[in-house]
Amino acid sequence: MRLLAAPLHVRVSFSAILRIRDDEGIVLFEARSRPGAFTPPGGVFKYYGPAADVLEALDFRGDRWTDRESDMRRDLRGLLPARSVPGFLRWFESGAYREDAEECLRRELTEELTEVGFPDLAADVRYVSFAHLRTEIEGPDPVPGKPYRQLRRFEFHDLVCANQRSVRLRDRIIALAADPRVHTVLAAGAEDILHGRAGRALIAPHTAYLTGGARTRSDIPSLR
Repeated sequence: MRLLAAPLHVRVSFSAILRIRDDEGIVLFEARSRPGAFTPPGGVFKYYGPAADVLEALDFRGDRWTDRESDMRRDLRGLLPARSVPGFLRWFESGAYREDAEECLRRELTEELTEVGFPDLAADVRYVSFAHLRTEIEGPDPVPGKPYRQLRRFEFHDLVCANQRSVRLRDRIIALAADPRVHTVLAAGAEDILHGRAGRALIAPHTAYLTGGARTRSDIPSLR
């Protein structure tokens, strides 16, 4: 009897990423899921409750990592049958029942300021704005050792300061990046970003898109 091949799946991960610049380069935060690695603020879009039926009809299965399950609830990161990818893309582009980039970036910046040890700065996040910089789509590409292909969408935005509170927040974040006593925030120049290290710190490969370059290295594995 001939065995049928398992249906092809695609892992999707759709994110909004923030660029905060200073004279030394781009501000990066230590990634909680990748200790010792630094990444620009931002993360995966989340969907709202009414989208659950839409995603269930597409056979979407969100990633499940037990130690971060509460953080990852309703993330737009998981597996789809390949046949469902066009429908998923149509739904995402409609914007229905999901965060837009502003909502995603405000939530992520608030969470990450707390994670890097400065929750007091989060009160000013609501005063900042964002300007779209570029969108990069990767894949669907094969993933070594995995039974699926991967499709990723990175939506990059610049931090915009149009009032005193937002300027204060930006200046305080930049000051943290310049403070040698702070080990969870740094500023990396374009050469360091393309190289993948700033001193001892590893830099997430997708950061290269913020310099106008292209990803040249594979991902840094996350904690499970």
